[in-house]
Amino acid sequence: MTLCFSVTSIDGAARCGELKTAHGMINTPAFMPVGTAATVKAMLPGSVKATGAEIILGNTYHLMLRPGSKQIEELGGLHKFMGWSGPILTDSGGYQVMSLATLRKIDENGVTFRSHIDGSYHKLTPENSIEIQRSLDSDITMAFDECTPYPVTEKIAEESMLLSMRWAERSKKAFETKNGYGLFGIVQGSTFDRLRINSVKALSEIGFDGYAIGGLAVGEGHQEMVRILDIVTPMLPEKHPRYLMGVGKPKDLVAGVLRGVDMFDCVIPTRSGRTGQAFTRNGQVNIRNARHAADPRPIDEFCECPSCKDFSRAYLHHLVKSGEILGAMLLTWHNLHYYQELMSDLRKAISLKNLSQFVESFTEKQTKGDISPL
Repeated sequence: MTLCFSVTSIDGAARCGELKTAHGMINTPAFMPVGTAATVKAMLPGSVKATGAEIILGNTYHLMLRPGSKQIEELGGLHKFMGWSGPILTDSGGYQVMSLATLRKIDENGVTFRSHIDGSYHKLTPENSIEIQRSLDSDITMAFDECTPYPVTEKIAEESMLLSMRWAERSKKAFETKNGYGLFGIVQGSTFDRLRINSVKALSEIGFDGYAIGGLAVGEGHQEMVRILDIVTPMLPEKHPRYLMGVGKPKDLVAGVLRGVDMFDCVIPTRSGRTGQAFTRNGQVNIRNARHAADPRPIDEFCECPSCKDFSRAYLHHLVKSGEILGAMLLTWHNLHYYQELMSDLRKAISLKNLSQFVESFTEKQTKGDISPL
């Protein structure tokens, strides 16, 4: 396997790195905007790039159902199809099968399920999940896994984790090695220390280009997530990128970086943008609140995104209250810009070895909003 990853700076457990793929290089720590169905909602590809994003995420489950991976392949692959020239990571579909599909039947071979779109029956196995991601031309392919629900008993969590490990081995065998492309394994085990440790050991023995931490951000809470990261992240191979899946709010990203995580994705910045929520250096802003109706200030006076440079809180309040599409577009742009700026600031702090000071300042400012200890 031929993804090239190198660590360039370290500060405590945190690190900066460079991940080279077939479609370009990614500076880590990195946040990946979610483009589930071949689009980052309310954003043009050029707008996403303008925020500083270097990689985006697509999804096997959604794209296999609509428009179909073969159609995308015939149209030149996912990059050409959606007009994004940079790297793409595709989730394997395991989480969506758990959260969206109906009448699921899981066995050793894979998952049979009914589409949440039209009720049609489909089957995902490790082999065809990898094949779908290959046909999409994903730079980073994810091994097929079962995302363990939460809360869950230790017995059920262990059965689920062991199944995911067997599927991981099959995913590795099905993956075709190609220059600039790679396969990530996914650590499972819910909130049980023993299971997480055993999952890391199993994946390390199989060998992957990168290692993801899955099964978090499913209801366990920030502090429990951090506790699991404290156990899992130090065990992951140092020479490979580490990816925390589906996380999260700014405080979650900072907590992950402090513990050595290199990559993140989450729908929060885009979903929040569509519901009138903005993330800033000084905490979260609900632009729907009446106090913004006549406020001439930008959302964040230090932000250089178009939303903050060109428009007032009053105007954004008007757009959101009026249900205008432009409101969702501007707030989404702002949130993605803020997330990318946060990652850039974290990379700078790690390079200058002043991460602890940065985190102290970040936490102090964010206490004006909703934040708990890192």
